[in-house]
Amino acid sequence: MSDVWRMIGRRLLFGCLTLFVISVVIFGATELLPGDLARQLLGQSATPETLAALREQLGLNAPAPLRYWNWLTAALHGDFGVSMANKRPIADLVSARLGNTLFLALYAAALAVPLALILGVLAALWRNSWFDRAANSLALTSISFPEFFVAYILVLWLAQSGLFPSMVRITPGTTFGARLYMSFLPALTLTLVVTAHMMRMTRAAIINLLASPYIEMARLKGMSPLRVILRHAVPNALAPIINVVALNLAYLITGVVVVEVVFVYPGLGQLMVDAVTNRDIAVVQAVALIFASAYVLLNLIADVLSTVTNPRLMHQR
Repeated sequence: MSDVWRMIGRRLLFGCLTLFVISVVIFGATELLPGDLARQLLGQSATPETLAALREQLGLNAPAPLRYWNWLTAALHGDFGVSMANKRPIADLVSARLGNTLFLALYAAALAVPLALILGVLAALWRNSWFDRAANSLALTSISFPEFFVAYILVLWLAQSGLFPSMVRITPGTTFGARLYMSFLPALTLTLVVTAHMMRMTRAAIINLLASPYIEMARLKGMSPLRVILRHAVPNALAPIINVVALNLAYLITGVVVVEVVFVYPGLGQLMVDAVTNRDIAVVQAVALIFASAYVLLNLIADVLSTVTNPRLMHQR
């Protein structure tokens, strides 16, 4: 057990270091944006006095390292500043949108994970059959298409026919059933994009184990192929399967920007695009840092779970 906690501690330390580097990159990238933020906010007719006052108010006159330190320490306490476009605390804007993004990600995961595992197991069970070839062809097709193309195809097929709405309108009073109905198309888009990766990894991990001696022994004992896979192959293939599932869950949270824009979904991705359009730098920094934190955290969880479920990784020589 001490080895597990030591490994988790090392992963946490590495994750914090990664987040620190990412925060530097985020702040540095926004610093390199062309133009004067104060003049962008006040317009070309602003006087030098008003420009100087706004720069002083925003702290733009301070050196970049000091501004980065102030921003990072405030962000660690949950204070991302005030949105210049909405004149509201960024924490309030983010909290209102974060729940919608998490709902969409969990909705897509609830559809994608069981579907991918079932298809992967069946493709491994009926390897080289018509089902295996069809599943792999569909997986490669969905991987090849970008998210916005899949989204527009679904809008063409399902929204124009009136089955589902093409734009998502969620309010605080929207019921759970209505949220499921209105969010179905964006959730289905994400499901089609991530299912292929998880299905192919599940299939490859199981097929790789089917040539193992203990699998041959189970077959010689007269076990059915499905029981051999479910009882002996799947438990030993958990490490790569957990890893790819967690990585795709991280994508579901951080990769929703394009899908949210297509369906006008009120999530963090849409908030980030609006902030970029309005040059609301503080909001862009906050959302980017939240996306990075979610991705690093889920990668950390995937790393820990895949290591714990694989004794060969836990007891390396």
